[in-house]
Amino acid sequence: MRFDGKVVVVTGAAGGIGGAICQRFASEGARVVVTDVNAEGAEATAAAIRDAGGVARAFAADIGAAAGCRAVIADVMAAEGRIDVLCNNAGVNRRGNLLALTPDDWDLSFAINIDAMFHLCQAALPHMIAAGGGAIVNTASQWGLHPAPNHIAYNVTKAAVASFTQNLARDYAAQKVRVNAVCPGEIHTPMLEAGVKRSGRTIADLDKMVPYGRIGRPDEVAALVAFLASDEAAFMCGSLVEITGAQAVY
Repeated sequence: MRFDGKVVVVTGAAGGIGGAICQRFASEGARVVVTDVNAEGAEATAAAIRDAGGVARAFAADIGAAAGCRAVIADVMAAEGRIDVLCNNAGVNRRGNLLALTPDDWDLSFAINIDAMFHLCQAALPHMIAAGGGAIVNTASQWGLHPAPNHIAYNVTKAAVASFTQNLARDYAAQKVRVNAVCPGEIHTPMLEAGVKRSGRTIADLDKMVPYGRIGRPDEVAALVAFLASDEAAFMCGSLVEITGAQAVY
């Protein structure tokens, strides 16, 4: 019960990793605010947590717009009165090399993967500082550190997430706001399955690429996120933690 009495906000919470993060925090006592543009998916995640005995509520918001980000934090403060942990997990993956992308692909990638993080952190930080500290955990990617081919928009935005994480950590460590990022490799999510189908490969093909023998699971990423947000990681600030099963760079 590392998060008993604490309020945790998770974006992209209707997805595979986001849903697992919400469930992990709730299982350790947190009051979880489940945020996603997909209102039905967000409510499904929150309902599953409540059915398991946890505390969660859904808040649908389009964080691709600054107003949507501010609305999330305003709602949390009005309803809960505090925000202890912010998990910037929402993300999109528009695949293709530069000539295959449209301007809309590029703009959406930045709006969701990095701009939303800026607006959410800018809205949440004053409350964390006033409370004497807090934790922010961002979802970057192995590909933000070691780019995979034909994913330039995703790779560049996730590299920006990594840099944003380290800059924010160094600027606010003195105020006891710890900022870290997880950098997953291949994780078995609906987003990954959709990409696999388009490529003509199978999950078994991906498993063979990982020295550990399989791709990762959302609950394994969630466990790492919870650790980074917990007091057990009190001296971790500005860390970019890969979780890849020792998968090599593409």
